[in-house]
Amino acid sequence: MILLHGFPLGWRSWTHQIPALASAGFSVLAPDLRGYNESDRPAARSAYHLTHLVADVVALVRATGHARAHIVGHDWGGIIAWAFAGAHPELLDRLVIVNAPHVDIYVRHIRRPSRQWLRSWYALLFRIPHLSEWVLSAGDFHALRSAFRRAGQQALSDADVNTMIDALARPGALTAALNWYRANAAPDAVRLARSARTAAPTLVIWGERDPALGVELLDGLDRVAPLVRVHRIARAGHWVQNEAADEVNRVLIDFLLDRAAIPADRGRGSAAP
Repeated sequence: MILLHGFPLGWRSWTHQIPALASAGFSVLAPDLRGYNESDRPAARSAYHLTHLVADVVALVRATGHARAHIVGHDWGGIIAWAFAGAHPELLDRLVIVNAPHVDIYVRHIRRPSRQWLRSWYALLFRIPHLSEWVLSAGDFHALRSAFRRAGQQALSDADVNTMIDALARPGALTAALNWYRANAAPDAVRLARSARTAAPTLVIWGERDPALGVELLDGLDRVAPLVRVHRIARAGHWVQNEAADEVNRVLIDFLLDRAAIPADRGRGSAAP
């Protein structure tokens, strides 16, 4: 199985999942995606277009030597996972999305004034070169450190946050991460993401306290993934795999092993007990 991280984290966003999945018998790949940490950082903004990000996952699946893989994606990794599922169903076994919207549902919400429209202000900032780099890096990356602090100590340890900041502080690293937002505002990238559909068994795990992505983005998921199951965790936020690691691991492994532990709910979900 392949774990795809989001912004602004690298593979360490899956620190709590890797040992649990390995103990359950899975072979796990958790790469630093392009632009992050030790991976290559192409200078051209176009290098971060969704077609290239999906192609990277295709190459990873083929490198495993297996015909298909389980794909798990959080945040931007989830957007890549949705697009991969739509473009390459022959390489996908099961799909897991963690606090990442399907772009078609997301666009429908931000095309008009709404709560999600207000929550999405940061995405517009991130598309502005130089200004967004300055805002995020000012004061030793104070804005990002504060975001993790608000999520609570259980999200990421201080050591993990410092490691993430050190990686983003390398020459060109922050711009590479922000180029994911800039390259994929292009109409063809949006069309690719919006058109993605999957017939694969799909699990969506959602921390309800996410300040950037509202639970209304769960509505209508059955139209893009008819076999979707949704598991909502009321006490967790955007970094749900870190904030509620034990529950996420249990639900994830049950789904991947096809245990009947998660009720399908036609794309709406119910709060976890």
